[in-house]
Amino acid sequence: MTATPATAGAARDAGSRPPLLRLTGVELRKLIDTRAGFWLLATIGLIAAGIVAIQLVVGGPADRTFMSFFGASVFAVALLLPVLGILLVTSEWSQRTAMTTFALVPRRERIVVAKIGAGLVAAALSVVASLLVAAVATLLVGVTVGNADWGIDGSGLLNATLFQVLNTLIGVAFGMWLLNSPLAIVLYFALPTVWAMLTGMVSWLRDWAQWLDTTVTMAPLIGPEVTAGQWARLGVSMLVWLVAPMLVGFFRILRREIS
Repeated sequence: MTATPATAGAARDAGSRPPLLRLTGVELRKLIDTRAGFWLLATIGLIAAGIVAIQLVVGGPADRTFMSFFGASVFAVALLLPVLGILLVTSEWSQRTAMTTFALVPRRERIVVAKIGAGLVAAALSVVASLLVAAVATLLVGVTVGNADWGIDGSGLLNATLFQVLNTLIGVAFGMWLLNSPLAIVLYFALPTVWAMLTGMVSWLRDWAQWLDTTVTMAPLIGPEVTAGQWARLGVSMLVWLVAPMLVGFFRILRREIS
């Protein structure tokens, strides 16, 4: 069967397109190269180290274990990871580089997948950073006190990793949905505040909060165990705050005109 010029051109395009792994690396590099991304990463690192340092100084013996240091660092880092996820997406549009990106990689869904992959890598690296900070703090306890607890809870480590992944992906979803850095960041922090105010004023909304408020549904991931009911509530909240905006944002990116 003889190949036509059209099929030959399509084959060349398919063979020359960059792999997703390379695109993911490019998206991570974009995040580091931008001024906002660099200082956000620096701030995240300083917050993690600062929280653990405070815990090391003023905490009691139960707070000076490896898992305690790790949990405190994870929780502190999680406050800003969604902003990192937002910037992974919105920096393309705020800096007007989306035209260049989509000219080099015309299939926009590949760029979206690469950004999601970069978010997953960033979340995993944040867990590694928290482990390193916790290890340094525990080592200092061993040097100063002489009785350091290096115990590691495997399920707690996996749950903490999932906690960071979900926080990052929610930020990515908000960025895909709104494609505007200030708007996405403001709404990410404002919507939970408005929801908390409503649940405080309207009693029947408190039952819904058990299923829709991510501060409630994700809290068990920091604890030692997660029950089946808690997994179910977490799943429902993720459908609302992660899956729905990500799907809307995916189709919006595919169809949006670039000027």
